Amino acid sequence: MMMKIALLTAFIAHILCGYSDCLLSYGAKGRLDLKNIKYPDKMAEMFEDMPLRKPLISILLGTFSITAWTFGYLALCQWMQQFNTILAGIMLVGTALFVVPIVTHHIICGLVEWFYIRLGRTDEAHEVVLEFQKKTISTMFVGYAGLLVFVGCLFFAIVTGQTDLPRWCCVFNTLVFMLLLLPTKLPAKGNIAGAMMFLGLLIMI
Repeated sequence: MMMKIALLTAFIAHILCGYSDCLLSYGAKGRLDLKNIKYPDKMAEMFEDMPLRKPLISILLGTFSITAWTFGYLALCQWMQQFNTILAGIMLVGTALFVVPIVTHHIICGLVEWFYIRLGRTDEAHEVVLEFQKKTISTMFVGYAGLLVFVGCLFFAIVTGQTDLPRWCCVFNTLVFMLLLLPTKLPAKGNIAGAMMFLGLLIMI
């Protein structure tokens, strides 16, 4: 029962985190074009009329959501323990490498937008926030490396028949769904993929 609750919590948390991502990705004029962030004038135009509350809500909601979905990842590590202790241990390390840097990265993204807007979207503000984001981007790379370790181990264990799930259940994996979503224009693809993984495993486990 606790396993089901953890997986359901992670499913809901990924949806909420996806919404928090959208708060950062959409302005008054629609979706923000990340290609334009290096141009001060275009970035100032993108963030025109963006309310300060949006990045703040995103920071708080994202932090809560990532904390909540951690229980789902830990539950899958515990579930894997009965089949392969080595893979379970690697998945646990992957979870730690994923969750801690990613929540930091999410907070940084929200702070960058908040300070940029609060400082009046000037050229100086643009230079400062862009420098800050570049110098902290390692949090994103480490976080997604940790996720890749986790989902790679999960995929391998299921597809090789090391668990009690049918081998075809290997498709319930963030990496698989992410590859399918990449060609689309959907926002928050990573969180959609994560939500789909937990929903599938919630039904099958």
